[in-house]
Amino acid sequence: MNDQLKQLIKQVDERQEELIELLKRLITYKTPAPPARNTDEAQQFVAAFLKDIGFEVDKWDVYSGDPNVVGKLKGVDSTNYKSLIINGHIDVAEVNEEEQWISGDPFTPLVQDGVVIGRGAADMKGGLAGALFALRLLHETGIELPGDLILQSVIGEEVGEAGTLECCKRGYNADFAIVVDTSDLHIQGQGGVITGWITIKSNQTFHDATRKEMIHAGGQLFGASAIEKMMKVMQGLQDLERHWSVMKSYPGYTPGTNTINPAVIEGGRHAAFVADECRLWITVHYYPNETYEEVAKEIEEHIKAVAQADPWLKENPPRFEWGGSSMIEDRGEIFPSLEVDPDHPAVHTLMDAHQKIFDEQAIMDVSPSVTDGGWFSDAGIPAAIYGPGHLHAAHSVNEQVSIHQLIEYTKVLLSFTFDWCHSKKDK
Repeated sequence: MNDQLKQLIKQVDERQEELIELLKRLITYKTPAPPARNTDEAQQFVAAFLKDIGFEVDKWDVYSGDPNVVGKLKGVDSTNYKSLIINGHIDVAEVNEEEQWISGDPFTPLVQDGVVIGRGAADMKGGLAGALFALRLLHETGIELPGDLILQSVIGEEVGEAGTLECCKRGYNADFAIVVDTSDLHIQGQGGVITGWITIKSNQTFHDATRKEMIHAGGQLFGASAIEKMMKVMQGLQDLERHWSVMKSYPGYTPGTNTINPAVIEGGRHAAFVADECRLWITVHYYPNETYEEVAKEIEEHIKAVAQADPWLKENPPRFEWGGSSMIEDRGEIFPSLEVDPDHPAVHTLMDAHQKIFDEQAIMDVSPSVTDGGWFSDAGIPAAIYGPGHLHAAHSVNEQVSIHQLIEYTKVLLSFTFDWCHSKKDK
């Protein structure tokens, strides 16, 4: 191990109280989403922190009151050495007023029994604090990295508002991205999630007294309840879900992890009408080696075949609307999948860094949840999830992160960042 790096890692232990105080400071900023639109003060703190350690800072509103912050440290030989994005989200899970927190307030952090307790401790202000602290140590030691280093503190991850996607749209790119979200220090990929609305709408409206004349009862009136026809669509979705559980698989996932959940149904206008419209909101989980475009197309084709077999649905076919940019603004979201290449040089570098600190091999697996990491894959940037905190603690009352794990994670991130940004680009 490089002597400079050894000194850096030693400082993490010696200055661990500063790291803990940094995490506590981040927790005090009330950034739950929903309601969102509340991250500006926290992001101002992150922006000032990055400026103080020599980063060029780009801060812009994704939504009013919810800005992204990106800091860039230009490498001294960025033409020849590899670049890195460190990515984390500043928003945290929502809080219910009735929750019983030990501290009495989820945004008043508490240190006890070797953990830091507070909303966001695990998901994922712990990861963000470790990343910022690692960058401060690099700066204070005077180490100049050959490759470019980018830190992204993004908004909206908890509600599908994809601050990370906005960074990609803004042109931020690198040879690798590490998402420091909750992974219990496993190196992870993830499946994806997409929501969609399926709408059935009749071309005509009918009085409910005409129901006895409709085709389902053997009558001659070409009408039907959109709610009842949606039941056929739901049966078709269940059939497809069962088919997926048998025909599709991915290492690390139990059979049937790829699901189609009928989450919300809306339909009808009045008791005196036969329902002329029905909308179904579905949530679809799919595997890391699939894309949301492929999965959406597969569902559409299957349901269209179901509709073709029904005389009324054939004439009043289901319509589909996929995704969305916000669960708050338009009740829709996309989380692209992320497949980690175990042979990628950055993954080997991260595994080596983990091995150095823990003296044991890193675990590579897949997250049962989703993060913004899939947006890097969608943009063609190789990436992996690696951060402190256990998923069982995320979003929970008395959310917490182990101080020991936070310290060791910071060491790994320091080692990985140093080594990767000293790696020469392929000719």
